[in-house]
Formats: sequence, C-alpha cells, structure tokens
Amino acid sequence: MRHYTFPLLGREFPVSVPERPEDLSEFLWWIRQQTDPVAVDSETHGLEILSGDPEYVRLIQFGSQDEAWNIPTELGEPFKEAVRQALRVLIAGPGITGHNFHGFDAPALHAHLGMSYDELCRNAIDTMLLSKLVDPRSVHEGGIGSSLKPLSDHYIDPTAADTQGDLTAVFRSLGLTKAIGFSRIDLWHPTYQSYGGGDVILTARLRPKLEAELRRFGVPQRLISYEHEVARICGHMQIRGLLLDQDYTRQLSDELRREEEVNTRIVRSYGVEKLGSPAQIAEALIGMGESLTERTAGGAVKADKSVLCALADTDLYGNRLHVRTPNPLAVAVIKAKRAAKWRTAYADNFLSTADRSGRIHPGIRTMQARTGRMSVTNPAVQTLPSGDWKIRRAFLAEPGHRIISVDFQAVELRVLAALAGVRRMKEAISAGRDLHSFTAELVFGPDFTPKHRKISKAIGFGVVYGGGATTIQRQTGAPMEEVKRAVAAYHRTYPEVRRAANRWQREAFANGMVTTSVTGRRLPLDRDRTYAVTNYQVQSAARDCLGQALINMDDAGLLPYLRLPIHDEVIASAPAKEAEEVGREIGKCMTFDLFGVPIESDPEVGGRSWGSLYLPEDERARHDEWYAGLAVAA
Repeated sequence: MRHYTFPLLGREFPVSVPERPEDLSEFLWWIRQQTDPVAVDSETHGLEILSGDPEYVRLIQFGSQDEAWNIPTELGEPFKEAVRQALRVLIAGPGITGHNFHGFDAPALHAHLGMSYDELCRNAIDTMLLSKLVDPRSVHEGGIGSSLKPLSDHYIDPTAADTQGDLTAVFRSLGLTKAIGFSRIDLWHPTYQSYGGGDVILTARLRPKLEAELRRFGVPQRLISYEHEVARICGHMQIRGLLLDQDYTRQLSDELRREEEVNTRIVRSYGVEKLGSPAQIAEALIGMGESLTERTAGGAVKADKSVLCALADTDLYGNRLHVRTPNPLAVAVIKAKRAAKWRTAYADNFLSTADRSGRIHPGIRTMQARTGRMSVTNPAVQTLPSGDWKIRRAFLAEPGHRIISVDFQAVELRVLAALAGVRRMKEAISAGRDLHSFTAELVFGPDFTPKHRKISKAIGFGVVYGGGATTIQRQTGAPMEEVKRAVAAYHRTYPEVRRAANRWQREAFANGMVTTSVTGRRLPLDRDRTYAVTNYQVQSAARDCLGQALINMDDAGLLPYLRLPIHDEVIASAPAKEAEEVGREIGKCMTFDLFGVPIESDPEVGGRSWGSLYLPEDERARHDEWYAGLAVAA
C-alpha cells in the first residue's frame, strides 16, 4: 500500500493507493463501512474515453469528505474487479457522487469495466448538474462556473492547493503537454496521486453544499431528478455514437482545401494578402467603391461577417437577398473562410475523433447554456451549417438502416404563445396556420408579400432571441424605417408579449435579478440586459420540452434508435423496414400540450446518410448511394 496526502483547510487528508492485489481487501472493507454517498472519479489517458481502447482508464478514485482511495486499474484485472465490487456496494447502498459523472466518468467506467451504464447511474448524483441548477452562468458571465476547482474555491476552501495547476507544471517539467501528460506521467507520481485523491474529497464535500443551496432557493426536487434522467439518456447516445463515412469525409476534406485555395487566390488578386486581416479587406473594398460606415469599438472600419454578407447580397446563413449585385471580393472572402472552417472544424475533426470502429462520440452537454439549452461538442456537430447536406452526408445510419429526423414545429413561437398567453397566436396555431404568414397578414395586411413574411419571421425570432432592429435589418435587407414600423406593429398585434416581458422583469428585480422558468429553473439576468428575459423564459421552456420528449422516448422503448439531440431536433437510426413507424413514434413522444398550446413535431425519414434529409426526394439517390436500395428493401 502506498500513502499520499491532499492539502485542504489547513490539513493533510490521507490518500491510500493499493499497490498489490492483497492490498485491495482493506479498500473493500473501507467501502463497506461507508454510510454516506461516496465520491467516484476516474483518471484517463485523455478525453477520448470512448476511443475503443479498454485500457484507457488509469485510475479510479473513491472518496469521503475525509479520505480517498485511488485504485490503479491499469495494474490488471484484480484491481478492476475490486472496483466493480465497490461500485455495486455503493449502488445498492449509500450511493455515488460524481462531478460530470453522467457525461464522463460513467461512460468511461462502462467502457473500461464492462458495467452497465444504467447501473452506474442508478443511484448517482452529479454535482456538475447540481451546480448548474444553482447558478447556470459560466465564470466569464459572472457566475461561479461548473468546474470542480472554482466550485471548491467558492464553497469549500478558497485557499486550497491548485493540484491541477501543480500537475500541469509537472507535465512541463517532464517535457509533456497537457494533452499527453495524463497518459505519460508515472502512475506513482505524488502530485498525480494527490490530484486524483483530492478530486473525490472535494466532490464529496461539494455535494451537501450544493444540495443546501438548492433547498434555500426552492429548486424543485422533480427538476433535479429530471435533469439526471435527461443526462442518463444523453449518455446512452454519447456511448452509442454516430457512424462516420470516413472515405467520403476524406474526399470532402480534399474538396474543401481546393475551394479554400481557389478563393484565397481570388482574394489576393484584389490586393488582400492576409485573409484574416479585416483592415486589408476593408481597404480593398473601399478601393472598389464600397461605402463602409460601421466601426469597431476601437474605431476601425468594420469588415466582419455581417458586413461581408451584406456586400455579398446574402443573409448570415448564405441565402441570397436579391437587393444588390454581389461584391466578388466579399463573396470570395466568405467562401475561402467557410471552406477553411468546414475543413478544419468538421471534416478533419471528424476523422481525428473517430474511434477504432469508425464512430464518433460527440459529448452532449445537457445544460450548457444559461437557459439550460443543450450543446453537442467534440466534434461540434451542434454548429453544423444550417441547411447544408455536404457536411451531414459524412454521417450514416447503421448498415441496413435509414436516418430519421424529428423536429419540433416552430417550438419557440409556440412556447412564447403558451407562456405569454398570446391570444391571436394561440388561435392561429389551433387553426393550423403558418405563424409567420399569419403575423405578416396582421402586420402588413392581407396583401402581404414574401418579403413581408420574411420580415415578420425575423421579428418573431428577434423577440425570442433578443435581436434588435439592426439584426432584423441585416437578416432581411429591408430598410431600417420599415423594420422599425413592423416591430411597432408586431407589438400592437401581440400586446401580451410585452406585458409578459414586463412581468418577468419585475419578478426578476424582486428576486435578486433571477427569473424562474416554468419548470422552476433559476435563470440569472444581467442588469444591463433585462430585455433578454423573454429569450431566457422561452429558450428554457423549449429546452425542457425536448428533455421531456427524450424521457417520453425512453419510456416508449425508443432509446436504442436515438443518436443525437440537435437544437430542437432528434436524430435517429432505424432498420429500413421500421424507419417510418419509428419516426412516427418519436413524433408522438414530441407531441403534447403546453398550457393549451399544442407542441407538435415533424418526422422525416431519409436515406442512409444524414445529409439525405437536406435534399429533395428525387435527388437523394444521386447523392446517397445507399438510398435506392434501402427504399426498395423498405
């Protein structure tokens, strides 16, 4: 047995590490004596915990508030079996506490030990989830943050040793980067063992502090349980992953590199040597006769994406506005930057993160945004370009399967109508009207044009997302005066929206600048952005509609088909003969009533690739070589 310590609160807390199989009996005896939940953590070779390497975990730690045990499972099967026994004792007894347990440690333990992911989560509380229910803001937003170090500084000991920082310094002294340091550092290095033991001691002490805060703020227990269920369901999707068409992705990377090179040459032909230099781009555009009036905070001429899109005659999503002749330099800059981003952030990133079986396992952060909205990262499939099939074509359903997408129908506007009690919106939804056309008719009259519908749509989403007249003007290309008149008419048409916003703001001021969502979620407001209260309320409720839908799907036995939650959409894979039925069943789980407003979904079944969903039906066979055969099989 080896012994280390972790400094905290002016004391040295013991960290014990079994060195030989015969040392494990003392560890198991200690586990059986515990009556309070025990903190569990893992130290891995890196962040690719689902890489397909069963030996990716080096150390599994267990801790109470006063001591820790680090079990070096890389030493062999006896150590792994002791950990399995310990975990089963805790699951059946006092329970497990973990920090980012559902999203990291439980998947890692599942892959490393062969234990059921559901079993690991059955009696586990994740302090990262608790911390986000106390305060969802990141540190740069003025919150405490959700990482263990800042939480420990705030709730336990602000003078505690920064063992992670110490470990990083050790990596540097050994000539290792942080990326490979956790893999290469000697198992018995005192700082490494102290760091591992300290994490579980801190986590064990953090849980009761956060639970006390949740009780003080009146956060409902049902919301805490709900978040753990959503995290468990998303953990299953993360473990299962998405199949990557690696040959296609390599070809896509080459194609994007060529597109970047061609457009970079065009940009240089206009005298711009550095694609990343707004000053050079602005100077060249002015030399071409363009009038650039916007300035940065530092006084420089602005040449950002919004300015370039206006000159290229597109909105921010690349759709033509048809209000001017596109400027060729602006077009080339946009295309070169887009190709570079798509190649590095998507194609190359997908290839580098694929596991040994050709799957990627995106991390699903179930409460990433302040509103509780989910995010999918590493790789960032959350940020895939809107409406584009090329990138999504890289992802496949299982062999013999078809891809399914089920999206909420205008969920933000329906949630707004439900929360604010917007009479005319609710009537339109009940009548099956298109909300954007309905709004355009009320604002502009029965002879409204497609341009009027576009303005009405931008205003509707601007209200939800907090965008002002300037943003709406950029998105639509409409004159500013027309936009301002339309915004005023919108609020006259739907007066309940402004009344609800005023009510939510008053409640937030009376509650320490915190607005509370319909599910009891705490949503802190910034004093200089109180107008965002509508966005927070709507986005939070819309996210909880998705979370409840995922729970409905799990209850209906659909979890094995699910692959990813993306914004307000669920991606699934099902056998070709069952795909239509599975899509309908997922759609049913995403259909329910919210304060008298129907929340509805739109199931769609494509070919084998995710990209096939973004093509017209008659083009799918041409772009997806599997589609025709699967359609016949179905």
